[in-house]
Amino acid sequence: MNSVDQAIEANRAYADRFDMADAPSRPNKPLVVLTCIDARLHPEAFLGLGVGDAHVVRNAGGRASDDALRSIVISAQILGTRECMVIHHTDCGMLTFTNEAAREMLGPAATDVDFMPITDVEESTREDVATIRANPLMPDDLAVSGWVYDVKTGRLSSVV
Repeated sequence: MNSVDQAIEANRAYADRFDMADAPSRPNKPLVVLTCIDARLHPEAFLGLGVGDAHVVRNAGGRASDDALRSIVISAQILGTRECMVIHHTDCGMLTFTNEAAREMLGPAATDVDFMPITDVEESTREDVATIRANPLMPDDLAVSGWVYDVKTGRLSSVV
């Protein structure tokens, strides 16, 4: 059985015991989290979040890209979140390449793409916190903090 078939089988079992039909679309906590797609990160688990507790936005590197910013603006301005955690992590795959290397590997179609690689996890966390804070569409009272998750210990360390 391939991975998609396994996922569909797991979904059937989940749907059979599903009891969250009345969960609200606004999160129970006023929290939005921006973090990486790395499969070792399970933010709901390491932040103690249940279904409906928070919005979680994920992309490669947990970067404050245009689309991540769009999601955070909607979360904060329309759906009422007032706290934002930016969580980068140790041993991130985004540390392993440059834009130039990615463009060379992917060819001409990638010439103008900024893959937002990382050279320093703490610095990239600070950059993304600053990007979110500086966005004119963010509410003035949005508290934005930056963290690094250690994939070896499961602990978060404050950066900003």
